[in-house]
Amino acid sequence: MHPTPRPHDLLWGLRPEHLPQEAPAWARAALGGHVPVVVRRAPAEPGWVAVGIRGAAREQRHATWMRLSEISQMINPEAVARAGLWRNHAQPHWPALRALSDLAPRLDDLGLAWGVTGSLGFELASGIVAAHANSDLDLLLRVPEPVSRAVARTLCSLLAEAPGRIDLQLETPHGAVALREWAGDSPRVLLKTQEGPLLVSDPWQRQQVAA
Repeated sequence: MHPTPRPHDLLWGLRPEHLPQEAPAWARAALGGHVPVVVRRAPAEPGWVAVGIRGAAREQRHATWMRLSEISQMINPEAVARAGLWRNHAQPHWPALRALSDLAPRLDDLGLAWGVTGSLGFELASGIVAAHANSDLDLLLRVPEPVSRAVARTLCSLLAEAPGRIDLQLETPHGAVALREWAGDSPRVLLKTQEGPLLVSDPWQRQQVAA
């Protein structure tokens, strides 16, 4: 029995025949090649999880749902980080890979769980080519306890020292907030939740801000 999937986890086991009739042909072809799906933030019925299918082209993204009982394998972003496979990547000069090599020991020193997401995380976990020379480095940092805005600014400074563009999401118990947004001065920030985006003053409390 697998743990409950969380956003950005990669899942194997969804097959072409599991898709609804209206699903695009490229999505069926991808699943026929045993491509994993990515857990997304969206409501799901009990026993199901919301997922997205990646195609070969950037615009090929298909949202669907998967039965939990169909999951044959699951890899989370933290496992991708721990595996360290970027060290053996064929293109170590890419900015995203250089940044990852530079940041990994520093993030480890924080003592928090962090992981690799996005196209690079997908490629490192699945072995399927998805990243390219101009890919951003997408990271998440698990923060079950509140992180001050001052600490967020320090983290932003750390990221600024690394090459390439880096997008780090703070994963709170209620959803995700962009590090750069939390490090800013706005009294309200966008919290991505399973039920949709919310404007909140504290991502760890999930107060919805009235319009």
